[in-house]
Amino acid sequence: MSDLPRRAVTRTAKLASLPIGFAGRTALGVGKRTFGRPAELVATEIQQRTAEQLFKVLGELKGGAMKVGQMLSIFEAALPPEIAGPYRATLTRLQEAAPPLPAATVHKVLAEALGPDWRDDFAEFDDRPAAAASIGQVHKAVWHDGRTVAVKVQYPGAGKALLSDFNQLARLSKLFAVLTPGLDVKTMLAELRRRIAEELDYTIEAESQAAFAEAYADDPDFVIPDVVAQSGHVLVTEWIDGTPLSAIISDGTQEERDHAGLLYCRFLFSGPARCGLLHADPHPGNFRLLDDGRLGVIDFGAVDRLPGGFHRRIGILMRIGTMGDIDQIMKALREEDFIREGVEVDPDSLHAFIGPIAEPLVEETFKFSREWLRQEAARVTDLRPTNVVRQLNLPPSYVLIHRVVAAGTGVLCQLEAEGRFRDEALTWVPGFAEDDDPDFTDDFPDDLADDENDDEIAS
Repeated sequence: MSDLPRRAVTRTAKLASLPIGFAGRTALGVGKRTFGRPAELVATEIQQRTAEQLFKVLGELKGGAMKVGQMLSIFEAALPPEIAGPYRATLTRLQEAAPPLPAATVHKVLAEALGPDWRDDFAEFDDRPAAAASIGQVHKAVWHDGRTVAVKVQYPGAGKALLSDFNQLARLSKLFAVLTPGLDVKTMLAELRRRIAEELDYTIEAESQAAFAEAYADDPDFVIPDVVAQSGHVLVTEWIDGTPLSAIISDGTQEERDHAGLLYCRFLFSGPARCGLLHADPHPGNFRLLDDGRLGVIDFGAVDRLPGGFHRRIGILMRIGTMGDIDQIMKALREEDFIREGVEVDPDSLHAFIGPIAEPLVEETFKFSREWLRQEAARVTDLRPTNVVRQLNLPPSYVLIHRVVAAGTGVLCQLEAEGRFRDEALTWVPGFAEDDDPDFTDDFPDDLADDENDDEIAS
């Protein structure tokens, strides 16, 4: 990674360039308005250039900043394709170019975590990584009892770099706010930092994976590998084979796409109901179709803990989105702080925006497609000040839920899967299946105040 900035002073300087550039563009915008340029045109131009610089810098910084850039995909969704496309391409190139840790470094991490006699734990250990990511890599091995296992090793210093980069980015709330002025950026970034810290803690990941494995033991549809061992920056789990969802996307038959898409949706919906947890990293690489038709799931670093009452509130919000009464929709969104106090939203624009998005939950059978996604993305990424999306907030307790909904929808559209997705919501999401009632927004549990709920989830 010699061509990538690694020294702290270089990384800090890169990140510090963001607000300086923003200030310069803002001053330039004032000048242009003074000389008669339309305010809306100038504002859009500033937003686009700000976004270009933001994601260019994040993409250039390997490790922590790149991970933060991936997690801040909610901002990428607010960008036009000509900006978001190159950003995604940069991240892909960086990940593919990331050299593996030297074997000696891997052995050192294993010795620190499992003890100097760590080799006694394994009958075999492959020094070549089977997979690599932004904060760690995975090795295939054979445990001493004969089980084939995946050994996840965190890069030395990854946690420190990740949180350091995020602390720098958290100071740029004004810059992020340019892209989505209706968003409570500081509160949302604080929640993101807590989630990032959790992903670095393999103890939490092991507990989450064990809970999923217990809840889905002997399930006819899903396979969750058991946790074998965990210590320090090392996590050992059972190995599962299968066809990655990315291969189904590129080469699968329509039957395979439909089957994989339905199971993928079922798993994301059913997790909170079965074990109170939501798998919050629905990347295709974390799912694979086994030869017997079951869906295997790996990587439980990003998991949202959803208490029963809060899960029901999500169902109620989903049901509200499928109905035609805009007054009820507005009321629910304000109660959940999706529309912040003092922010005015045009009801007709909001209704027009929600309708197409709710289609998969309205139609008995729905076919996800790239064309449908492009149409929705075009509406969401419209940077004109009149776009209602820019007036909406993302409450902290919904940060990971938004990540799952956005990424999960994208994967289903890549699969171009067709199925009865509404039935999955009716089966697994409490609140969505209840009888319609003109006052059903009063169904929000009184004993789950927003602050208390946020504290419970954050813990």
